Amino acid sequence: MAERVLVTGVTGYIGQHCGAELLRQGYEVYGTIRSMEKAEAVREGIAKVAPIDNLTFVAADLMSDLNWQDVMSGCKYVLHVASPFIIGSPDDESEMISPAVDGTLRVLKAAKAANVERVVVTSSLVAIIAGKSSGHYGTDSWSDPEAEIGTYAKSKVLAEKAAWSFAEEHDLDIAVINPGGVMGPSLTGQVDGFSLTMISDIITGKYPLVPDICVGFIDVRDVAKLHVAAMTADKAKGKRFIASSDEPLHFTEITGILKTAGYKKASTIQAPKFLLRIMSLFDDQVKGLLPMVGHRQTVDNQETYEILSWDPTSMEKSLIETAESIS
Repeated sequence: MAERVLVTGVTGYIGQHCGAELLRQGYEVYGTIRSMEKAEAVREGIAKVAPIDNLTFVAADLMSDLNWQDVMSGCKYVLHVASPFIIGSPDDESEMISPAVDGTLRVLKAAKAANVERVVVTSSLVAIIAGKSSGHYGTDSWSDPEAEIGTYAKSKVLAEKAAWSFAEEHDLDIAVINPGGVMGPSLTGQVDGFSLTMISDIITGKYPLVPDICVGFIDVRDVAKLHVAAMTADKAKGKRFIASSDEPLHFTEITGILKTAGYKKASTIQAPKFLLRIMSLFDDQVKGLLPMVGHRQTVDNQETYEILSWDPTSMEKSLIETAESIS
């Protein structure tokens, strides 16, 4: 009988690919979903790349205690992927922080009660480098949630710290994946989430100028493979894994790759910082990007290669296939 894995947020960009990777590797997947209205579109998307006979959708909400004990029953592993992702800051930061922190604790409590063997938690590279100056950073680095790092980064720091505290206090086996910017094809063809929206905006010419920002990237299919590898790797217990390219890409490199691939509306003209500051007064997404302007951070991802046997997809391939999937 196939081992059962619960994937929270299976309707999301990363969650869909995690579900697909698990199914390809022969696992039974229970995917949590807040509304069954999305189930059919997600099922059809995953079916393009994986067998779906062992895919089941189950109702559970990060902001409610209902059903978590039931959906966790019989699961050997959990991939906790679900979390809100908005670069701009909401008027009420609790709208993002509460689902991230409380939702993570809700999942971990249910996993402990169900005797799950290991939980793999999706955090983010921003929990490591947000607000940092240019430099080289590893898994021992933490972003300061009290600094001006944006609500999303703050939510990821607080949620991950809460996860580690709970795991230590309750002797729960966890591993954490910290992805950088995530690219790669949409399985449903829908433009959902920041990454796909950004690429859509670039190739449709919405951005006549691009910011002076460098970001470490990773293909979404690699993110999924790393989650599954961390689920069973002996040496993964109690570790953070940086899932991001060795060297960051500048936004002009991203748009240059897309322009060369035939997306002629992609701009390679860099925006001056003063203009971004002005734009940030009217655009929450620009405001969320401001702390990243002018910095170039590299990362120590050696253990991701060694323990999880990471073989990175080229970012050129990833970016082009992202654009193809939504255009």
